[in-house]
Amino acid sequence: MYVLTIDQRDSTNDVDRVPEFLGDLGAYPDVRFERSVGDEVQGVLQDPALVVDIALRALRNGHWYVGIGVGPGTLAPDASPREGSGAAFVAARRAVERAKSAASHVPVAVIAGSRERESIAACANAEAVLRLVGRLVQDRTEAQWRVVDALREKSGAATGQGAGRHGLQKLVAQELGISEQSVSRSVLRSGWQEEWAARPAVEMLLATAHRLTLENPGDEDPDPAGNRNHDQGRDENVGEA
Repeated sequence: MYVLTIDQRDSTNDVDRVPEFLGDLGAYPDVRFERSVGDEVQGVLQDPALVVDIALRALRNGHWYVGIGVGPGTLAPDASPREGSGAAFVAARRAVERAKSAASHVPVAVIAGSRERESIAACANAEAVLRLVGRLVQDRTEAQWRVVDALREKSGAATGQGAGRHGLQKLVAQELGISEQSVSRSVLRSGWQEEWAARPAVEMLLATAHRLTLENPGDEDPDPAGNRNHDQGRDENVGEA
């Protein structure tokens, strides 16, 4: 499984953004995320493509640290993510804490729930590519986002392909009241096509890491405290500055 632990940045000086973010995640009807502790949300996924999509959604506005744990875990059907346990949950906790230390860069980390070297390497590679894609996402201007959001909606929402089609760009230009040249420049400068070309690489690396952790269950990163999802006694604002 893939466990995402997503913690709000600088929450002591900001409004509580958890309700709004959980509302945004309503766009994924088969995905369950909940507030886990304080200003943090957590979810459990099986599809690496959804992991990438949700991680980039969180990185988009700069309000979140994103930790991704990859590996075995236990969660009963229809249970709350807070009731989960196992190596993937421990890895997600470690990942979000590492993302906080990378806050001056792109605050996302991917950690394997295993000590198996190939799994660790796959997670490190997934993290590196995800940070590159995350940089494209974070650096977009509001004007560029209006264009790429409209293009994604009109191209089927599930893929970045087709952004260069003249007819599609013309429709978006008309909808937004701008020129086709402006749409074309936004596509080029936003790195939208590069993002969608790179997403499958992140998905493949996550899937490879997941497979390797399951193939080496004896190498799991143990949870010495019998932790059921989050660290006992954890200060809700640890790492916030």
